[in-house]
Amino acid sequence: MDPGKGSLMSVDRATVHRIARLARIAITEDEAARLETEISGILDWVAQLDEIDTKGVEPMTRVVAMTMKQRKDEVTDGGYADDILKNAPAVDDHYFVVPKIVE
Repeated sequence: MDPGKGSLMSVDRATVHRIARLARIAITEDEAARLETEISGILDWVAQLDEIDTKGVEPMTRVVAMTMKQRKDEVTDGGYADDILKNAPAVDDHYFVVPKIVE
């Protein structure tokens, strides 16, 4: 974008203060003025992306295409309940016994 031109997308001071309030940060008027310019500049860069022709471009999640390794999707009961319960301080009918905390 040409710096001599006005901002394509601009944020006003009230919006900057609202964003700061939502982010729970305190800003001074000087900081608000600087942020107003910065946020408008960021939105201008994002607006430039609308000019790019992306027809025929496949969506991607990473730069290098790869297939994730996957295990077989098999339903099992784990088969480890007895081993796990051996470490429990108290057991009742294959369940952990814990102190009651709600009356």
